[in-house]
Amino acid sequence: MKDHKLNDIRNLAVVGHASSGKTTLCEAMLANSGLIKRMGTITDGNTVSDYHEDEREHQISIHSSLLRMEWLDVELNVVDAPGSPDFIGDSLGALAVADFALIVVDAVAGVGFITERMWAEAERLGIPKFLVINGVDKENANVEMVLEQIKTILGEKVFPMTLPLGQGPGTLKFLDAMRSEIVTYKDNQSGAFDETQADGEDAERVNDMHRQLIELVAESDDSLLEAFFEKGELSEEELRSHLHEAIQAQAFSPLFCTSAATNVGITRLMDFIAKFGSSPLDRKSVSCESPSGDPVEVDVEGSEPVIFIFKTLIEEHVGALSFFRIYSGELKTGDTLHNAVTGESERIGQILLPNGKERIASDHLKSGEIGALVKLKNTHTNDTLCSPKLKARLPQIDYPAPNIHAALNIKTRGDEEKVAEGLAIIHEEDPAFRFRADPELKQTILSGQGEIHLKTVSETLKRRYNIDIGLEQPRIPYRETIHRKAESKYRHKKQSGGAGQFAEVWLRIEPLARDSGVEFGHSLVGNNVDRGFVPSVEKGIRTAEDEGILAGYQVCDLKIDFYDGKQHPVDSKDIAFQIAGKHAFRDAFQNAEPHLIEPVLEVQIRTPDDSLGNILGDLSVRGGRVMGTEADGHVQVVTAEIPARVMHAYATDLRSLTGGRGQHSEKFSHYEDMPRDIEKKVITAAKDHSDAA
Repeated sequence: MKDHKLNDIRNLAVVGHASSGKTTLCEAMLANSGLIKRMGTITDGNTVSDYHEDEREHQISIHSSLLRMEWLDVELNVVDAPGSPDFIGDSLGALAVADFALIVVDAVAGVGFITERMWAEAERLGIPKFLVINGVDKENANVEMVLEQIKTILGEKVFPMTLPLGQGPGTLKFLDAMRSEIVTYKDNQSGAFDETQADGEDAERVNDMHRQLIELVAESDDSLLEAFFEKGELSEEELRSHLHEAIQAQAFSPLFCTSAATNVGITRLMDFIAKFGSSPLDRKSVSCESPSGDPVEVDVEGSEPVIFIFKTLIEEHVGALSFFRIYSGELKTGDTLHNAVTGESERIGQILLPNGKERIASDHLKSGEIGALVKLKNTHTNDTLCSPKLKARLPQIDYPAPNIHAALNIKTRGDEEKVAEGLAIIHEEDPAFRFRADPELKQTILSGQGEIHLKTVSETLKRRYNIDIGLEQPRIPYRETIHRKAESKYRHKKQSGGAGQFAEVWLRIEPLARDSGVEFGHSLVGNNVDRGFVPSVEKGIRTAEDEGILAGYQVCDLKIDFYDGKQHPVDSKDIAFQIAGKHAFRDAFQNAEPHLIEPVLEVQIRTPDDSLGNILGDLSVRGGRVMGTEADGHVQVVTAEIPARVMHAYATDLRSLTGGRGQHSEKFSHYEDMPRDIEKKVITAAKDHSDAA
């Protein structure tokens, strides 16, 4: 592929809800550009984008994939992003390096949660949005309904550049607003089409579409609008010359109708992207930060290199592949760049131009282009590499917090080190996945965006490292505390023929306010107990706290006073007072009306209006408390407090309740008393587990 000027480069992220046909659309684009002879399919597992083993197995996109092609002498760098909410991290990464978003909507299913999320993210980034209603040839396609839904949910500034004449199987004819004519595609997957003049009602309709397009373009520029009012029209030259600017100003979002599976409507879409899509030059500069946090503007035509790493892949026989976009200057093999996040230096090795799993080596890339680097040593996803002369840090991708959790069950002793290494590498590839070793629960907790997300993590670990693991529900970090004051006296005495052990500990305990922890002190008077044994008593008590008394959970929110005791001049020693302290505390705790408290989460749920009743009913069943409900456009935002014990796999349940359009976030709120019937079950289960062990 030849070198292209900045204004002849198009970087676009193909995003949208799962099963809308994004990957198939990309296949059609590759076929039209001549890079592949025949379109692959998801079911056959032979598409250029979905080449990973886990993608072929699940028949969904899991990783974003970079495709590079040429159309009308324009370089197209297409990032095909996953559509499942489970892999939203890659979609956000794709948008972060795109100059515009191509949002695909299914002609049957309509707008999904990810559709809305990608639209909102493109809005936040300030990049133009193109839309595609795909699958107009499907049996139950309803373009009018979906278009109305798009305008209702996403906004009225969406304008159809093409509309099908009819819909369902065999749809080949489209009204074309740009050309004011009918475009008829060949029924052979070639993407070729014929153009004919419309007549009758079709002519009225397409001319009206053309007129509306002229008005939209005219409204984007005051001088153009003035000329339009004077003449009552715009020339075709005026329309075409100002269309690009109108899109950059986001006066409207162009929409195309397609059938990607039959390669119908794709060539006109590609024509439009090549002629009127955003180029890197449209931004002029990108906003960065200096090492001190001050704003810095980086000129896209500047000479010093600035690149951003938006994705990392670990591949067998290759190692780490770092996908990047260069925002300024030129990148060459052998360059040494500054990592603006870590402060370390990074030497640039091999530069690759990926097209799915196929890669072409290059010795340089220039501003505006997207590529991959091999085996960077000190650089990770979300890092900025820049010239030491221009230290600038690009905005990082804001990955969503995980909303589903699972505990890792390592079934073979000795695999722990391999598991830890594998989890770190998977997090490197996918920062939306997180993990932690929880010392309290004594479990490794995996956290992700959905059940499929965690399942693929588990499968990847098994496949790469040949280890036997499983996923299970994480334990709930309940706590043990008391309702009232209590006292105890415990004597530890042991004679074993040699040196004996003796200690007597007197304790008082009383409840404290929530989140106060455990306070230990002493009020010893006189000489009954040497003060040197106070730390021994505390050590024994702390052991009991960690072990738990009722059900094996940590003790909290109480005050302990070691107020008296007895000792032996010979047999009293550290271990004796540890034992006595531990048992004295256990006895006092049992006498103080002990009970369990449970963690409560603050949960924010976004749901379509028509699913609000389902959400509220489900919250009631879970024992949740609704703290507030407010409207955000067509979406209802519900804030609730819900016990953590009923939140496992809630992300999956929510999708079911809302037809895939609901989403939630959660964070710890507080601890509160557990219902007595639940408490009994937890204590019984803990006792049974202890007895079995």
